[in-house]
Amino acid sequence: MQLSKSEEELMNIIWKQKKAFMKDLLDAYPDPKPATTTVATLLKRMTDKGFVAYKSLGRSREYFPLVKKKDYFSKHVNGLIKNFFNNSPGQFASFFTQETNLSKLELEELKKLIDKEIEKK
Repeated sequence: MQLSKSEEELMNIIWKQKKAFMKDLLDAYPDPKPATTTVATLLKRMTDKGFVAYKSLGRSREYFPLVKKKDYFSKHVNGLIKNFFNNSPGQFASFFTQETNLSKLELEELKKLIDKEIEKK
């Protein structure tokens, strides 16, 4: 299951804060802040999708993530490779390195990361 753009924005806040009440979430948004009802609706949808849960503390709810950020984006990237690059990581890497205007230093850092992963195999 995927998150909408606005749900992803809120999920990033929750991942960063680890646990948060509605007030904490609203405070984390840049101005202009969304309405409380908007955030409440997003939280309800995200709870229904299984991304977020909460603990009731009196009349308040403390929200926390059920899905790790790494796991969510890993599935996202794998889906991107499958759907847009014929399930070819090589095509994805070629596109990524050519179309993102990476500097020589950034490309060298990527190469080091890849070399390190090759050594682990």
